[in-house]
Amino acid sequence: MHNNVDTLFEHLWDNYLEVTPSAVKVHELLGSTQKDDVINDHIALRTFNIEKVGLEKLAAHFKAVGYTECGEYHFEAKKLYAKHYEHQDPTKPKVFISELLVEKCSEELQTIVKDMVEQIDESAVTAENFLYSGTHWRVSHETYKKLLAESEYAAWMSAWGYRANHFTVSINYLKNFTTIEAVNQALKDNGFELNTSGGEIKGSPEVLLEQSSTLADHQNVQFNDGEFSIPSCFYEFALRYAKPDGEIYTGFVAASADKIFESTNAR
Repeated sequence: MHNNVDTLFEHLWDNYLEVTPSAVKVHELLGSTQKDDVINDHIALRTFNIEKVGLEKLAAHFKAVGYTECGEYHFEAKKLYAKHYEHQDPTKPKVFISELLVEKCSEELQTIVKDMVEQIDESAVTAENFLYSGTHWRVSHETYKKLLAESEYAAWMSAWGYRANHFTVSINYLKNFTTIEAVNQALKDNGFELNTSGGEIKGSPEVLLEQSSTLADHQNVQFNDGEFSIPSCFYEFALRYAKPDGEIYTGFVAASADKIFESTNAR
């Protein structure tokens, strides 16, 4: 495991950029000339609730560099469970890790997922690069489509594996933008498509968090039965509000996160 939080995030970022080239354009669009005002609010990672690779196995990598567990979330319809983690240094990104509750899915999906997980070497899970190691298996595009019919989340995992599913621009730190509406407008004016599930803006000042996101880039994946272009990763934008005590809210809103998951939906 890494012992330096910044090195870990640099690797996660480089790995994310490989399949999310639009992120560079987002930075150029939102950052001022100093470029140091595009601060990462949080990243999200996905996994399965199978002991070998469960949420806690991913969390261990972040705990090793100073993160602690802060909140838990349930997504009944998507059959997901999640936790979020924060670093003692509040300028470090928050981390949101979710896992698919495999036993709640069809037998077919369970079989496919268990087969994928079986192919992961035990030692790979604790290796320094695990969180940005991608897939440890190869599935067919047919299998991907089968998974997609039941769980977009499982299908995404089958194609992309272990990597940051998204990074998030903290609007609070931007010099040229103060509202989420202005950020969304700038993105649309520059040809970005936004995730409109549940509206362009998820959340509200009342729940202390507003979020929006681009639709995932499309990238080619080499499947067993050929190369196909599918959704990869996306960029999210978050504006946080102060709680009554004046502290900025650092948690997540399940109803909003539920819709953010849909940024990787095939379209």
